[in-house]
Amino acid sequence: MSGLQDKVVIVTGGSGGLGAATAACMARGGARVVVTGRDSKEGEKAAADIGGVFLRHDVTSEDDWRAVVEATVDRYGRLDGLVNNAGTDSWSLIENESLEQFERVLKVNLTGVFLGLKAVIAPMKAAGGGSIVNIGSATALTGHPMTSGYGASKWGLRGLTKTAAVELGRYRIRVNSVHPGLVHTPMTEAHGARLGEGNFPLAPLGRVGVPEEIGEAVSFLVSDAAAYMTGADIAVDGGWTAGEAALMQHADAPGTPAD
Repeated sequence: MSGLQDKVVIVTGGSGGLGAATAACMARGGARVVVTGRDSKEGEKAAADIGGVFLRHDVTSEDDWRAVVEATVDRYGRLDGLVNNAGTDSWSLIENESLEQFERVLKVNLTGVFLGLKAVIAPMKAAGGGSIVNIGSATALTGHPMTSGYGASKWGLRGLTKTAAVELGRYRIRVNSVHPGLVHTPMTEAHGARLGEGNFPLAPLGRVGVPEEIGEAVSFLVSDAAAYMTGADIAVDGGWTAGEAALMQHADAPGTPAD
């Protein structure tokens, strides 16, 4: 990926899955990547694999955010990019969702992003600009059952992204969001996701994605190649959110899940 050389980028939740794949994509493009997360063992391995640095980090802690940003700037002298990837989920109908669980998901997925935005503004101003990418979800583009806390947090993330893009554009700080569809990770595999053509007929491309495909999209937005993009919602979902309504309306058509 061009336009990433020597950029200093923090990737939260970078110990595995989408975060690790994104960090690896940016490192291949020449970025200096700081991987953060709560799992020190996996995080240190992920960072070592790409020649990066790992910092232990709870994204719901303002003190942790301050420490991570200060450590990054102390080490590299600047901060050019932030990928707010850390997140959690819950799978429950609204009537069964506890207030504690709902608020826990919002705290990680939305409050954590808010704290990250606040923490990086000053160093990005000092660097003359920067790029922030917030990782959303296909559930932020449509309604999905059993995702009350998760869906609410990701819809909120979209609004926060656009507000930040409007406020920070004057400082040449760009803020965009990427919304993955079904992507093959250990977590989604446990819920039945399988690699291969034809294994996800709800998506027009007919398959689940792989983490590297999300990482490439995020890397593009962080890079100088996306210098005129801010406030955008980018779906990386094989067409799932574009085609889902039509597929559900024509459930009896050949090639749909009703077969």
